[in-house]
Amino acid sequence: MTSTRGRIAALAGALAVVAGTTLATPALAAGAPALPGAGGAGGITGQAPCPDAPEFTCATLTVPLDHSGATPGTLDLAVAMTRATRAPKGDLLFLTGGPGQPGVPTIQRMAGKLEPVLKDYRLVMFDQRGTGRGALQCPGLQEDMGSSDLAVPRKQSVADCAAALGPDARLYSTADTVADIDLLRRALGARRLTLDGVSYGSFVAERYALAHPARVARLVLDSVAPPQGFDPLDLAAMPATARVLRAACQATGCTTDPAADLAATVRRYGNGAQILSALTGYEFIDPDYGGVPEILHEAAAGQPAKLQEFFDLVHREVDTASAEELSQGLHSAALCADSRFPWGTTDTPVEARPAALELTRQRLTTEQTWPYDPATATGLGSLLVCLDWPRERVPPAPSASRRLPDVPVLLLGGDRDLATPYELIYQQAELAHNPQIVIVPGAAHSVQNRAANPAGRQAVYDFLLK
Repeated sequence: MTSTRGRIAALAGALAVVAGTTLATPALAAGAPALPGAGGAGGITGQAPCPDAPEFTCATLTVPLDHSGATPGTLDLAVAMTRATRAPKGDLLFLTGGPGQPGVPTIQRMAGKLEPVLKDYRLVMFDQRGTGRGALQCPGLQEDMGSSDLAVPRKQSVADCAAALGPDARLYSTADTVADIDLLRRALGARRLTLDGVSYGSFVAERYALAHPARVARLVLDSVAPPQGFDPLDLAAMPATARVLRAACQATGCTTDPAADLAATVRRYGNGAQILSALTGYEFIDPDYGGVPEILHEAAAGQPAKLQEFFDLVHREVDTASAEELSQGLHSAALCADSRFPWGTTDTPVEARPAALELTRQRLTTEQTWPYDPATATGLGSLLVCLDWPRERVPPAPSASRRLPDVPVLLLGGDRDLATPYELIYQQAELAHNPQIVIVPGAAHSVQNRAANPAGRQAVYDFLLK
């Protein structure tokens, strides 16, 4: 959506999971208040204490598979919430990342992060369609990409995933999730929602605000993905890599120029897409990118052994994930439906796409892609998945000049984030009314959840409690 990239990136909202937290579907728990709409599509049913986090209420939201009604069927989406049903500031819907990450398993962790505001808000989280217990399953693609946006998949894995999902893949776009959220709002009995979205979750929050401007009270956009969709060429992240690595180098006292060494490594080995993917994952381990300048310096000098070890480390420690943790089937279905590519949209005939991609590669300049190269931009995994994705009708995207509704907006980012570089925040701020911008020094992706520096979380508390 990582990702603006509407991107995502590896388990953007939270890596920790509440083990075994699933939705209960027994009769209404004793004393639990009924929620509006219970019993049919758009209703919330089966309220009970969450099995492994009983201080929260779990339930099920039933939504149409196809909001147009053309395809029959419903989906049961997991919902979890705190018990402050009469919270004076209403409902705070926290939207996780991906696309592909569930929400319910992380409510305990996020409630801890947001604890100072929970006397005023009821925290609500849900598993967006195609995630969590209802994850879209594409085993080959899951093995190839795990939680990565950028890892390059096998063509056969893409073909197998598209075949497994079939024509219903088009029903897992962000537009469908936005429609689900409005049913959730109605079922909660809320006139307006405060939305807090991280990475792809920020993209969902923006799209909801554009579709239902009168239904939004406030927006917190963390690790911002623009509402027009992610850039499949990642032209914000590539130049941002030089800035991020040099800042991290200065913080750790390294004595080389990691940006120049990265450029030399890409020229020598042609592995820019693999490096960008690994660096984007490594920020979840160490936002100072410790050891990376030395690894790149050796690789630039013709000694790539430690670079390969670095790739293996990131794949093992960050990118490996099950579909229930981050569904690559949903990830692909959503990004291919939502995004605009060098060939246009996924409604473009498949056979016409490679030529358009090659023409784009030829037109890219060194200034646009350094310290990588044009082949890096056109060789990223999220783009290559959609290059071969079957042709389908896609929902319309909002105009690039369309502004967010006139509500308070907090834009939050870290200066070490490569998944959604802070340059995107300033672009998005131009489409908000009187936005508040907070860039947290030393923080990488998913500031509220992961940053050691508390300044970002404090900014959220202050903003939400105004």
